[in-house]
Amino acid sequence: MPTPPSPPAADNSPSTDPRQRRREQRGWYTYDWANQVFITSVVTVLIGPYLSGLACSEAGAGGDCSTPGLTIHPLGFDWFGLHPNSFHPLVTTVAGLILLVMLPIVGALADHTRHKKRWLLWLAAAGSLCVSSLYFTDDYRTAALMFILGNTFYGMSLVVFNAFLPEISTSDERNRVSVTGWALAYLGGGLLLAAHMGLLASAESLGVSEGHAVRIAFASVGVWWLLFSIVGIRLLRNRYGALAAESGAPRLGASLKQYWRTLREMRSFPNTLLFLIAFVLFNNGIQAVIYFAGSFASQDLGLSLAILSATILLIQFVAFAGALIMGWIGRRFGTKNTVLGSLVVWCGLVTCGYYLPPGDPVLFLLLGAGIGMVLGGTQSLARALYSLLIPRGREAEYFSLFQLADRGSVLLGAASITLVVNLTGGFRTAIFSLVIFFIIGGLLLWRADLKAGIEAAGNKVPDNL
Repeated sequence: MPTPPSPPAADNSPSTDPRQRRREQRGWYTYDWANQVFITSVVTVLIGPYLSGLACSEAGAGGDCSTPGLTIHPLGFDWFGLHPNSFHPLVTTVAGLILLVMLPIVGALADHTRHKKRWLLWLAAAGSLCVSSLYFTDDYRTAALMFILGNTFYGMSLVVFNAFLPEISTSDERNRVSVTGWALAYLGGGLLLAAHMGLLASAESLGVSEGHAVRIAFASVGVWWLLFSIVGIRLLRNRYGALAAESGAPRLGASLKQYWRTLREMRSFPNTLLFLIAFVLFNNGIQAVIYFAGSFASQDLGLSLAILSATILLIQFVAFAGALIMGWIGRRFGTKNTVLGSLVVWCGLVTCGYYLPPGDPVLFLLLGAGIGMVLGGTQSLARALYSLLIPRGREAEYFSLFQLADRGSVLLGAASITLVVNLTGGFRTAIFSLVIFFIIGGLLLWRADLKAGIEAAGNKVPDNL
């Protein structure tokens, strides 16, 4: 029996051919374009009001679901009662807890596999299937389960996806590539959301209810996510990291042991660790705003789904321009300084949200425009900074920590929002409380010596950090 060929030598370096790098970067951008529709249409606009509406119907509430004392029993036990407005934050918290367990496993395994492209494709396919399956149910428990699964596969796919960034771009290209991907993601999300707005606006004339139109939108998100994922992933090269070359097929036990070694190793990279802690804190505020903007608008401000959709659509196109503008500012004045400045703006935005009067769509639109200006830039520049702080050959493993920090932010934000909403019955005070995360996260980022961290990881420091 012939001996199987040895795996190729480990080489995660970006191609020396600029044309090859540009080809892979286009594929990478396309996956950003593909998956962002889940965050834009499902997470930010549709799932909050949809789950809250189903939960309120279960509780027997009429038009006003903010009344204290309303109760649902999602687990089927009388001893576990929950205000229906707390159901969506609770579901998001559960999704975050699941990712807290799954992301380290996926990150550790991905660095041991020779088929990273295949992993990305199957995770995207599973996530898109779960989202599309929301079309077939109007039961609040089943819908919550499908959302949790879709969110889990989405988070796991981003671990693998982000790990390609250091492999397709040089240190000096990292800022531009990350920002461009994020900008195109918002553009793609905005285009599909515009179609969803048209569907919701014409639902009555098409002879479908608003709830049915929302379920059609869920299905279209899954189809969009899968089709563009296939197109983008085809343009990426499969690389063989050092861990895959040594161990062959990924093994869970060995992968997890390597992951725990990585956690211990992080003590040798104190500035990388400090950056991650800062990112967890300030991203907590960002993620909470994204996840609960819809519930805040519908429950506290009394705005219609059409107004909410228009605002989120505005955010997408402003975020497209904002990410590019912040990328330019970062190249001119330094990436770290640009992120710090954006956190000051975030503090002002959540404060304005607290004082926003109900029933005023114009002010809500203006607030949305402000969020769009800093939304994509803050996250994309943070991703670019982190990619410089990790050792080569361990991209998926270290990016699983980054994604864990990202999804951990969802967990912290959802838990804090759930607590405050359950006490007050509304989202206004809960949104304002997020300012503390921007402040503490910004202070920790300010203290981090990123130049020393990049050099310690063995990477080239860009000209304007």
